[in-house]
Amino acid sequence: MAFDSFEAAWQMAGHGPYVWGAYALTFALLCYLVVSPVLQMRQIRRQIVAQWRRQGSTDLAVAESGDAKPAAANSPEASNAP
Repeated sequence: MAFDSFEAAWQMAGHGPYVWGAYALTFALLCYLVVSPVLQMRQIRRQIVAQWRRQGSTDLAVAESGDAKPAAANSPEASNAP
């Protein structure tokens, strides 16, 4: 082991607060970069579903399932297009 005790590892000859602070900041930013897009996607999906409900869309079940294709793409006429 590189250090004699946990306290020595924590202090790192006086550099510990800077090193562990950098680790903490990096970890916090990585967590933010993972969680933020997930929360934004949830909010956007809720807004889309609310908008479709206001418009009286018949494709509400498709929107809630996560398949965000427009109604025209699901129609038989769309499959015949070149």
